[in-house]
Formats: sequence, C-alpha cells, structure tokens
Amino acid sequence: MFTGIVEELGEITAVETLDDACRFRLRGPVVTQGAKHGDSIAVNGVCLTVVDHEGDEFTADVMAETLNRSSLGALAVGSRVNLERPMAVGERLGGHIVQGHVDGTGQILERRPSENWEIVKISLPADLTRYVVEKGSITVDGISLTVVDAGADHFTVSLIPTTLALTTLGHKGPGDPVNLEVDVIAKYVERMIGDRVLGDRVRGADR
Repeated sequence: MFTGIVEELGEITAVETLDDACRFRLRGPVVTQGAKHGDSIAVNGVCLTVVDHEGDEFTADVMAETLNRSSLGALAVGSRVNLERPMAVGERLGGHIVQGHVDGTGQILERRPSENWEIVKISLPADLTRYVVEKGSITVDGISLTVVDAGADHFTVSLIPTTLALTTLGHKGPGDPVNLEVDVIAKYVERMIGDRVLGDRVRGADR
C-alpha cells in the first residue's frame, strides 16, 4: 500500500521491448536504498516489482495489461517519473490509501497558474466519474491530491509549488496523459450498497 506522497522524481534510463511486455530500468537514488528483488515501488502510481537492483537503478517488468490500462507505455528513455516505496507499518498516512492499481488514464486539459499555486484541469473517463467528488481524494500519476471541482468528464486539482517542483505534474502540459486511481473506499462502498439493494430486491420479489 502507498500513500501518494512522492519520494523522488526518477528517470527512465533504458527500455527493453518484449513480445507482450516491456522492461524498464529506472534511476532513483532514494527508493533504491535497501531495495531488493521482489520489493514494490510505485512508478507514476503503478505498483511495479523490482526485478534487479544495482547502485541507484532498478529494473521492473511491465505486462501488456498494465501498458494498456496506464500511461507507462508512453514512457521512453529520459522520461521523468514519480517514485514511491510502500508505506511501512506504523508510519503516518500522509496522503490517502493508494493501492498502485491504476483505474484509467486522463489527459491534462488546461493549466491556470497563479501567484502561489496552479490549477490543473484533467479529463475523466466516464466510468470513473461516479467515484470523484469535490474535496475527495484522487491519485494522479501516483500523487495524492484533493479534487477542487468535479465535472461530468473532468476534474480540477490545485498544486502547490512543492508538488510542481518535485513531481511530474510540474513538467506536463495540455495533451499529456496521466494515470488515475480513484479512492478505493468509494469502490467498496458502491459494491456493498449495490449488493444490499440487489438483496432487498430479491427478498421483495420472494414475498
């Protein structure tokens, strides 16, 4: 489990294309400290497994399903990526509960800078709209953010200077893709309420 608090801005140093997958080599001096084979590291919000580790670099395999459901397929040598290690038991939950399981992708539609922060408008797939609410949590490229406004096909977030300086959102512009993970609690609530409603309907039909 992650918290959406990015630890460092890493870099893709090599990409190996396989038949139905690809292998990334990434540089991240912070997240590689103590890293070993089998560890998890979130890359732009996608939970990946460390295959190999040497110095300040590690490799991770990405299967076709992940490439199709996320923006990782657009990465190339030199691409900057957000990196985060899993939260250790007993540590503070600085952001919100993030699984590293991307629900879909959006695109940056607009950036509106101001003196002390920047408003970013991002497109929202139709099947995710019901999970995004004003002042709720959403993960964008692995960053835990608060929704400012929630529309039918978009949402906005407000970015402070630290987020702009230390994450990919400080470098992306209109048209660039981003990974989206909605609040998992909303999905669990939807499932439980849906099951309860269905159960009530079945019991009503049996009377």
